Amino acid sequence: MSSPLWSRGEPVTDWDVLELGGSESTALIRLWRGFMAARCFVALVLVLLQGVAFALGQTMQPLAIGISAVYLVTAWLTMRYTRLQPPIRGFTAPWLLTVGVDLAAFTTLQVMQGGNVNYTPLFALPVLMSAVLGTVVVGLGTTSTVTLLLLADAGWHWLQQPVDSSGRFVQAALTGTGLFVVALLAHELARRLAREEAVAQRNRSSAQMQAQVNDLVIETLSEGVLVIDAEGLVHAANPAADAILGQGLAKLTLPFPLHAQPAWHALAALARQTFARRAPQSEEIPVAQARGAAREVRVRTRLTPADDKRLDSLCVMFLQDLRELEARIRTEKLAAMGRMSAAVAHEIRNPLAAITQASALLNEDLTDPAHRKLTSMVQHNAQRLARIVDDVLDVSRARQQRVLSLGEQVVLDPAVQVLAEEWIRQTQRKGVQVSLDAAGSDVRFDAEHLRRLLVNLLDNASRYAGKREGSIQVLTSLQRGTSGRPALMVWSDGAPLEPAVQRHLFEPFFSSESRSSGLGLFLCRELCRRHGATIGYERRALVQGGPEGNEFFVSFAASENRLTQ
Repeated sequence: MSSPLWSRGEPVTDWDVLELGGSESTALIRLWRGFMAARCFVALVLVLLQGVAFALGQTMQPLAIGISAVYLVTAWLTMRYTRLQPPIRGFTAPWLLTVGVDLAAFTTLQVMQGGNVNYTPLFALPVLMSAVLGTVVVGLGTTSTVTLLLLADAGWHWLQQPVDSSGRFVQAALTGTGLFVVALLAHELARRLAREEAVAQRNRSSAQMQAQVNDLVIETLSEGVLVIDAEGLVHAANPAADAILGQGLAKLTLPFPLHAQPAWHALAALARQTFARRAPQSEEIPVAQARGAAREVRVRTRLTPADDKRLDSLCVMFLQDLRELEARIRTEKLAAMGRMSAAVAHEIRNPLAAITQASALLNEDLTDPAHRKLTSMVQHNAQRLARIVDDVLDVSRARQQRVLSLGEQVVLDPAVQVLAEEWIRQTQRKGVQVSLDAAGSDVRFDAEHLRRLLVNLLDNASRYAGKREGSIQVLTSLQRGTSGRPALMVWSDGAPLEPAVQRHLFEPFFSSESRSSGLGLFLCRELCRRHGATIGYERRALVQGGPEGNEFFVSFAASENRLTQ
């Protein structure tokens, strides 16, 4: 029945489905319990028959009553305390406690009946039990034993009454033949039941594995998925659907009616239309959000095939955020433009070099301080533009550049103070607060790259922040822990970033707005990587109980001074 028995080299019996599969049959266990209950019922009937016979005035046989009572107690105790794992493999203890006890009890009662009661039909119970729950050897062996007992009983009566006993021999032979046929048929049916159960278990395991794979695929889809029946009940929904619909879908207990939320009435109507027309549907629907403006969602529906007439089709609804879809299309276009801009930037380098050289030569011949100042401004901005061109070219080679740059030793707090004040003067932005708490901390970062990093983060924050005082805050601090690395944070009180935007924050050419190129945060990440720093995003409040906001934080690499300590 189990793999340990097979590994010890025991021979495979006709129950090979169970032995090779290394599993037990729940169907055989249920049959075992049924046989145990049947034995108790038969024992109870035998006790009652003895009482009825006594009430009808027949001669009372105390031994028969005692045997019936003992059989009843034995059958009940066996059912209550014995735990057999079918099949029965031989004439061992399980066989003796069940089939053996039955044969002994029924044979004794048959011998004692004296022609008043015929207990022969009761022998069908142990024969069926051994045939269904045992091997073919056990089943045929038990049937042979019953047949020999019946023939022995006929022989005993022939010794006592030789004239009238021929009929008993014929009856015993016919009964034995019938029991052999019943045993063989019952055994084959039991084996078939075990085989069908084994196949069903394998199919169930395969179905469960496939269902787990399907669930995993659906869970990780970027598209929202809803599974809806003809009554409008939602039976499955993935996290992307919860993120797109934004009405607490994940908190609802499945199944739930799709029209439970007023914002989803249009979706429910599209599902009903799909069932009515029996054809896929596609539509762009505005879906109200719990927070913020409504979201344009592209909805596509498909019906599952209903080959089985007993099963109804299901409507599978696919949801796509149009803003994310359009941003991806824009990303592809901008990516192509990015490749072109790299080629253009490469061509700009030569004219820039000529401008720089010409301004340097011109500066040598000028004596007027005002003119010399103008030429120095041309040189400075030409050099700055050359560095921007180099950065654009670096973006095109970003996947190939992984060597860290030592950069400059910059004192973080004074540098951030100067750059933040410069940005505030240029943009005339109100409500910006600067809080510096990393005094004396040096960072390995190019000064111009640090300026570009902070300007990009401030430009990004200014786009979504409010106008009140403190709506944008620039902070520096030393991180907690053994590293004590200095960190730069830019916090704003803008609305939370949607999950679809968060997933692509630092990707090149990705933006949720048409006016943005989507390069700002990507350049910030590349600049941080080049100098051994890391950049990230989180939604948090600066003080406990305060308003939450969007924070971009930069953790700088340890300075050379700190590394040598």
